[in-house]
Amino acid sequence: MAKNKEQKVVEITEQEIKNQEEMATKKTRTESDLIGTREIPMECYYGVQTARALENFPITGIGINRYPNVVKYLGVIKLGAAIANYETGKISKEIYEGIAKACQDVIDGKLNDQFPVDVIQGGAGTSTNMNANEVIANRALEYMGYQPGQYEYCSPNDHVNASQSTNDAYPCATRLAIYADHLEMISHLDLLISSLERKAREFKDVIKMGRTQLQDAVPMTLGLSFHAFAQSLRNEKEHLIHDSKEFLYVNMGATAIGTGICSTLEYREACVKALRDLTKWDINLSEDLVEATSDASSMLVYSNALRTLCTNLCKVCNDLRLMSSGPRCGLNEINLPKMQPGSSIMPGKVNPVIPEVVNQICYRVIGNDTCVMLGANNAQLELNVMEPVMVYSLLESIELLKNGFDVLRKLCIDGITANKEHCREMVDNSIGTITALVPVLGYKTCSKLAKEALETGKGVVVLIREHGLLTEEQINDAMAIEKIIL
Repeated sequence: MAKNKEQKVVEITEQEIKNQEEMATKKTRTESDLIGTREIPMECYYGVQTARALENFPITGIGINRYPNVVKYLGVIKLGAAIANYETGKISKEIYEGIAKACQDVIDGKLNDQFPVDVIQGGAGTSTNMNANEVIANRALEYMGYQPGQYEYCSPNDHVNASQSTNDAYPCATRLAIYADHLEMISHLDLLISSLERKAREFKDVIKMGRTQLQDAVPMTLGLSFHAFAQSLRNEKEHLIHDSKEFLYVNMGATAIGTGICSTLEYREACVKALRDLTKWDINLSEDLVEATSDASSMLVYSNALRTLCTNLCKVCNDLRLMSSGPRCGLNEINLPKMQPGSSIMPGKVNPVIPEVVNQICYRVIGNDTCVMLGANNAQLELNVMEPVMVYSLLESIELLKNGFDVLRKLCIDGITANKEHCREMVDNSIGTITALVPVLGYKTCSKLAKEALETGKGVVVLIREHGLLTEEQINDAMAIEKIIL
């Protein structure tokens, strides 16, 4: 009897080797799911559900691998889950080690080409989650000595997706990816703010005319304008940093709707700890997992902050265009770097193309915010199935802004020069300077002077001299920069 058993083991082993050899020579493998079967190229690590997603969602032509951090943090999430599943006895050591190696390959970007699923998809991100599960399972099988598709040894669902659902794995991975992109974007924003601050210092003694409602108001310095630009962006940066922290609250272990079915409390704790260790970020479990599974307010709030940033950035770019307008028939207070000829018909024309393109970036981001708002508004019952388009909108916005910050800084702000003499001349000729003399001459007298200046075309200071209202010393004292700019 023992001999027969031994013989059977040998036969099984030989058959298994034969099967492996046959599979290795095949160009495709047959995989099946609830719907049916599909032939999958043997060189592909993804499987049948990814193949169906490619058929079902030819939407943007942009795969999730367009955003490397999405792929990376899918790997991080799956590795964190594998660690927790192994520690709680859900998967064996062999399977854990195979999954861990595969996850590390995903994290390192070695398998990015295996994540082709479109960024916009139905199913609340199921296709993305299964894409990750299949790739990791098949890569793990390879490490374990098996062929792709031999899921009895390492399954996308039973092992890689153990203790998880798309509804906790997908939002967790995408939110961490957005957070990673956010950190990178902030570093580029810091460089832009620093550039504006340098210009503020460079132009601190350049007297110019301030304007309200596009009309001459009171004197100021060009440095103050650039300092205000920097401060407005710095304020929005702080709002973004604050709002981004919500991405670090995760619902891992919530599974389908937040009740934790097919998971355990021990797994939740172990998974969050593993994610904290892997990322070095202060990741915490959401307080209410049912709420967290259906709520997308973290994306909505952050998107609102991006919109506000863009509103202020548009103001900066619009002001740069106005201040550089002319050069002969506009304000001509500053010179923007000349980047390209401005017209196919008007010789010599140079346009403010860099502020213009950044304006357009801002419009796109503001439009994306509307998309995020509509997506958040359409959560139903225990799940928001619109998250893929919300995630895509945020990822695109962050990337556009990161690129826009660099372009604006390198090709515009850093190269701006001031027309100091022209700025001073406009101040001297402006009626707006009369405001500085109100404390000395009184409002009624200054009003008469302003009216006369408008009628005659003469400067206010010229009229004061003609009427002998003030001595030269009094004029200089009243118009001193420290008197008009506190």
